[in-house]
Amino acid sequence: MSLHDSEATAAPAFRLPAEWEPHEATWIAWPHNRGDWPGKFGPIAWAYVEIVRILSKVESVRILVKGKDAEEKARERLECGGADLERVVFHRAATDRCWLRDSAPMFVVDDRGGCRLLDWKFNAWAKYENHRRDDRVPRRLAQILDLPRIKPRATIHDREARVVLEGGAIDVNGKGTLLTTEECLLSDVQARNPGLDRAGIEDIFEKYLGIRHVVWLNRGITGDDTHGHIDDLARFVDPQTIVLAVEDDPADPNYAATQENWDRLRSARDQDGHPFRVVPLPFPDPVIFDGQRLPASYANFFIANGLILVPTFNDPADRDALGILAQLFPTRKVVGIHATDLVWGLGTLHCLTRDQPAASTPLDAP
Repeated sequence: MSLHDSEATAAPAFRLPAEWEPHEATWIAWPHNRGDWPGKFGPIAWAYVEIVRILSKVESVRILVKGKDAEEKARERLECGGADLERVVFHRAATDRCWLRDSAPMFVVDDRGGCRLLDWKFNAWAKYENHRRDDRVPRRLAQILDLPRIKPRATIHDREARVVLEGGAIDVNGKGTLLTTEECLLSDVQARNPGLDRAGIEDIFEKYLGIRHVVWLNRGITGDDTHGHIDDLARFVDPQTIVLAVEDDPADPNYAATQENWDRLRSARDQDGHPFRVVPLPFPDPVIFDGQRLPASYANFFIANGLILVPTFNDPADRDALGILAQLFPTRKVVGIHATDLVWGLGTLHCLTRDQPAASTPLDAP
């Protein structure tokens, strides 16, 4: 059996690093599915140019493209936009969509810095039929990187099955605690792993991600197409600090859920029984396009080497959100990326990126 097709389970020494730990690279997939941004696809490639331009200043950016023509067009735009092409590497891989946070593998590391890929089953959030190419992305990355690939499995209804999990559904502090929502992984509408209960999910987190403690929030934000992904709602910024998107207007649909989540986090504890520092993030005013409320959230930021990319929405709250994150990441440059067009695809910066941790490197604190 090929190492890349290993069905072995992860050893207990493996863990999922926190996003602020050193990166080997950031992976993205060049946008090509016009159906993800109907009527607004034109500006999306230029939003990606800006993301790559900034990321390529601090780390390698690996880009999946569907073929030679797509690579040439992307390269031309990146050169025009001022990206450091010496830090950009293209790889041929067909995808259905470009949301690699969910379709790409998770990279787990051992205590010596070695990496393996976790190939979770991807079912396109149980909403879209065209997801087979995305489900093959982890296999392609394993081939590119020559790394072993693990397919997490669980016994569900007395049958062994691959586990469905997207990267945007969880966030970790690198010390053994994981954040997620009940709406995403436990509710009847989530359609990811029917029959797998809370205890079963926590066992999977421990087995494959090295998680000792799970903090469960309730519901995600309004407009989220994924049924409650945590990365639009709450994020670790260091092992003891969590930012939470909080709505203060009682008339807003996000009010009740975010206030309840605030109460849950204020009483939550970490893997060692210590309370968290919880910091509120504002919401922008509702972003609506074609009559649809979009999941505009500053919590969908991405942490890179020495850098934080934050979605902005031409809103007065942009400055407040950038200031809060700058205070929480004093050693990193905080950069806003205009995301009003990007969020029409129902995701922004964290949704489209997948961090690859540095192998054989001491894993630093924030």
